[in-house]
Amino acid sequence: MSNLLARITLQTYRIIGSIIYPFMGPFLVLRARKGKEDRERRYERYGYPSARKPKGPIVWFHAASVGEALAVIPLIQRVNKLGINSVITTGTVTSAEIVKNRLPKGTFHQYVPLDLKPAVRRFLDHWKPDLSVFTESEIWPMTVLELGARRIPQVLVNARMSDRSFARWKKALPLASALFDYYSHVIAQSEVDAERFRTLGARPVVVSGNLKVDTEALPVSRDELARVSTMIKGRPTWVAASTHKGEEQIACEVHASIAARIPDLLTIIVPRHPDRADDIAAKMKEAGLKVARRSYNEEIEPDTQIYLGDTIGEMGLYFRLASVAFIGRSLVGTGGQNPLEPAMLGTAIISGKHVHNFRDAYRNLVKSGGVRMVADGKMLANNVEYLLNHEDGRERMVEAARETVEGMRGALNATIHVLDSYTFPLTVKRDLEGMK
Repeated sequence: MSNLLARITLQTYRIIGSIIYPFMGPFLVLRARKGKEDRERRYERYGYPSARKPKGPIVWFHAASVGEALAVIPLIQRVNKLGINSVITTGTVTSAEIVKNRLPKGTFHQYVPLDLKPAVRRFLDHWKPDLSVFTESEIWPMTVLELGARRIPQVLVNARMSDRSFARWKKALPLASALFDYYSHVIAQSEVDAERFRTLGARPVVVSGNLKVDTEALPVSRDELARVSTMIKGRPTWVAASTHKGEEQIACEVHASIAARIPDLLTIIVPRHPDRADDIAAKMKEAGLKVARRSYNEEIEPDTQIYLGDTIGEMGLYFRLASVAFIGRSLVGTGGQNPLEPAMLGTAIISGKHVHNFRDAYRNLVKSGGVRMVADGKMLANNVEYLLNHEDGRERMVEAARETVEGMRGALNATIHVLDSYTFPLTVKRDLEGMK
């Protein structure tokens, strides 16, 4: 693809976006019906503001979902301590609910505008950010172009590039270079990610490690933890967390496979997308399993076999209830989910092999013996049964995972070091404006 073709492609993207913009209403309504959009705040997706812009400089943070949002909160707190306001955008209802009570004063939340020119322009016209900070792999062409046109610095933090995305971008290298050239700085999770961003034209690129290692352990309501733990009454318990379609069935098969030898076994299943819970529960009941649903506040009785964690933002509860955790999207799905969360909470970790989205974390955990990798449901059943029956082996894994997490810390300070070079001029601008 030539540079000319890259420019034509971007212009075509811009034109197509302008054409479809008037027809996005039904699409957002449909997503709202599925629980994927906030019905009352859909207007924010068109770039309309939810609050008045405060005086002084402002930093725009964007995090797509829960994990990314939690990872950037320490960065927001750092900016806040400098006396600089910020606005954070997220893309999911779940992430909005999680961050709303954790943001420091002077930080505003909005849903991210659609990557269409009218929406992005409306958002930028209102907030007029002095700096934009995006997380991981959030690369939106129209947003990048509009920020670039306004000469607003763009920093990509905790950046990662999956195998699939890298292969796709490499096929359109001039297009990638045209976009990545707009980034003022890329702070990558690993050397592999850094080299991929450099190949695609980003400069400068530095390595920080994974910001998610430097976040606090997932929160929990102590009252709810005590209440549910009382219902479980010490039963051997494992959790299949962040499962994707097909993995719930595997978890049920694992339960059936080992329940004959561990008759009081309790299996907790937490689907990544709770909107699938009705279908999941129906299939479990058809299979003859006794299910209690968290969203219905159903009691865990002595003969309850499956506790369906169909709620949002309670993973900290589920991991604390279980001594063993299978991390989903790794057997049937691809890419994996964050293994650092259970590692911080002392839960032994099992995963499938498809974990490229968290490559470095799993590599370190495998090296230390802090995770067990499985190829299929049969191997999963064998490992769950072994770990539930062998406390010493389980504790060795837990300790190895804890040490791995400690050894991986440091990304926050490395990221702040880079961001300070962009935020310091904003403090000067704030002080000069205050003198007027």
